[in-house]
Amino acid sequence: MGGGEDGGGSFEDRLQAARRRQGMDPMPPDQSGGSGQLGPSALGIGLRVGLELVSALVVAVAIGWWLDKWLHTAPVFLGVFVLLGGAAGVANVWRLMGPGRQAPGERRN
Repeated sequence: MGGGEDGGGSFEDRLQAARRRQGMDPMPPDQSGGSGQLGPSALGIGLRVGLELVSALVVAVAIGWWLDKWLHTAPVFLGVFVLLGGAAGVANVWRLMGPGRQAPGERRN
């Protein structure tokens, strides 16, 4: 009878470990470093923040430039979309790293 309990306990342990790996259950404090998954590095976070800012600005500049070319206007739309793209990039970074937020990949206890 003891073998059936061990098999069930083993399944429960594996199920809990799989749920933790998928982020469905919080990691126990004593096993947070033993899973082989490290938190995000400063370089990774910095690259993501830079990419968020630059990509929003590039898309906005492209839209503004295209509208100015299509409508044969002075760089009015380009200026407007540069401001909108900068605001969108800052909003993305704020949503990513703002106060009360956890860094990407970190888990709360």
